[in-house]
Amino acid sequence: MTKADLVEIIYEKVGLSKKEAQTIVETIFDTITEFFRDGESVKVSGFGTFNVRSKRARRGRNPKTGDELEITPRKVLTFRASNQLKAAIEKYDAKGLAE
Repeated sequence: MTKADLVEIIYEKVGLSKKEAQTIVETIFDTITEFFRDGESVKVSGFGTFNVRSKRARRGRNPKTGDELEITPRKVLTFRASNQLKAAIEKYDAKGLAE
């Protein structure tokens, strides 16, 4: 699914113009991105929680050459699905509709 797909779904289901639907989708993603930049979590009820987590610097190894190197500290985004989302996926899978 792409942003364009989301815009199309909002256009069809809500009845807004495509330009208005695109503005809504862009605004939502821009707002969520700002929260991530500030290191804040984003919780979407019934869907899940996105967390920004800091990883320490650590020693690593280049798999090709075997040389040791230091992996710099960085921030990563993690997602934890809600129980409702997990149940919906299980229900769908249990019906034999998923591959």
